[in-house]
Amino acid sequence: MKVIVVGTGTIGAAVRDTLAAHGHEVLSVGRTSGDRRADITDTASLRALFAGVAGAGGFDAVACAAGDVFPAPLEQTTDQQWADSVAAKGMGQINLVRAALPHIADRGSFTLVSGVLTDEFTQAATIGATVNHMVEGFVKASATELPRGVRINCVSPTVLTESVAYHPYFPGFPPVPAAEVALAYLRALANPFTGRVLKLHRTDG
Repeated sequence: MKVIVVGTGTIGAAVRDTLAAHGHEVLSVGRTSGDRRADITDTASLRALFAGVAGAGGFDAVACAAGDVFPAPLEQTTDQQWADSVAAKGMGQINLVRAALPHIADRGSFTLVSGVLTDEFTQAATIGATVNHMVEGFVKASATELPRGVRINCVSPTVLTESVAYHPYFPGFPPVPAAEVALAYLRALANPFTGRVLKLHRTDG
């Protein structure tokens, strides 16, 4: 399977390595690093990316591990923080699917990323929670509409073991290693389910 992995950070690198270790051909994409360049907030760059890869032999799956959120306590949030967060993690991932869909192989697969703030809340979590719900809602609804047997799923990690600087913002949340998150991407790509959110965290329901 030829997989485009969008995002070259901690999760993206782990996904790339895990997929390659399981025999998949991986093309990494980032804003400033990777095999190709694209910015998920720039729809034109996404269209150019997927058209170019399609013209160079096509692709079977897209795994997104990109999308910034700009948090703040609710009363202090700015219009720009809301707009930038929706544009990056929300509409960025939605537009990634829309741009890739005309080119992805029949029975191809998309895997997007949300996060623990869909289900659990910390301080200054409202923007993150809202955008995560946007992503998961898109995944569940679009799974009923995607053509040609194309599937879509979502991985929802908690704070990463490797992201030590973020641990104080998630008090009492057991971290998860990036390698474990990457296995969830592999599971979403390699198995015949769709519309699922694979959660790498524990909640009380």
